[in-house]
Amino acid sequence: MGVSNAVKYAYIVARVRAMKSKLIPREMYPKFLNMDIPEIIRFIEESEYKNDVDELSKKYKGTDLFEHSLSRNLALTYRKLIEVSQNEANFLITEYLRSWDIWNIKTILRGKFSGASEEEILEGVVSAGQLRYRDLTELVKIDTVEGVIAALSGTPYYPALEGYKGDLAEIENALDKWYYSKRIAAATETGNKLFLKFLRTEIDLKNLNILFRMKKAGMERDDIAKLLIPGGLELKEADLNRLASLPFPEFVRALEEYSYWSTIADISNDLTSLIQIETRLEKHALVYASQISHYYPLSILPILDYILSKKIEVDNLRIIVRGKETKLPEEIIKSHLVM
Repeated sequence: MGVSNAVKYAYIVARVRAMKSKLIPREMYPKFLNMDIPEIIRFIEESEYKNDVDELSKKYKGTDLFEHSLSRNLALTYRKLIEVSQNEANFLITEYLRSWDIWNIKTILRGKFSGASEEEILEGVVSAGQLRYRDLTELVKIDTVEGVIAALSGTPYYPALEGYKGDLAEIENALDKWYYSKRIAAATETGNKLFLKFLRTEIDLKNLNILFRMKKAGMERDDIAKLLIPGGLELKEADLNRLASLPFPEFVRALEEYSYWSTIADISNDLTSLIQIETRLEKHALVYASQISHYYPLSILPILDYILSKKIEVDNLRIIVRGKETKLPEEIIKSHLVM
């Protein structure tokens, strides 16, 4: 990375470091496991989530207040990153955070498909992308999947949606492929090789999750291949085709050839531990982002590392409170946490 580029990133990286220092320390999560839900909510009320809790406490109570406060804080945190960044950093952050538009569109379509209420659907949205909360609220008011898709006809996401013929999984996969192809194009356009490598690693991890999930479901090679996302770093098209075609024991053995193997080696043979595999791969993404951001401290990488870390903080808090609410054993909750 050139000196001029490093200077461009100095301000936003300094802001991000300050924001990252306010994340909940990792050693707090085991302590949360020993607290009851009201105690955890009180902790959140006295933390960086205070403004969100105060703002939403007029409308929500208990775990509903907790959930909505987390979503609001996450959205506002990511919007702040866009507001305090400029030039290339602003462009790449904005493009990367379009993943939340994809998340929200999927959430709304699933809600409409399953007949969920407007309130239930809105509980699942996080307005951290280019679609604002008011846009999402308007979409949620539409009655049908087809109506929501029609309302998105003026957005960049429409090409991935217009082929809908009743198969929601197909549309979700099209949205994921659209997202990564456009982000790779954005990275290529700016010539930012670090962003490109980060994205391509993320694609590999997503494809590994898909492969494990589909193998567990007993899907055939051709059906699995349709779901896989092109553009990965280590798992090229030929690798993906081979992995998709192998029976499960051989598939696991074949993974030993890739750098991701060490992350899941001890649990990879057990299809019942699918959530643990996904948790480990998410942890791999976090560790990878953290490590490479140290090598390139004045680049897009510390920002991506923070974006991931913040999301994982919110996910962990949700997992703990939802687990306690449903009276899951502590060990089960702990196995779902990324720490």
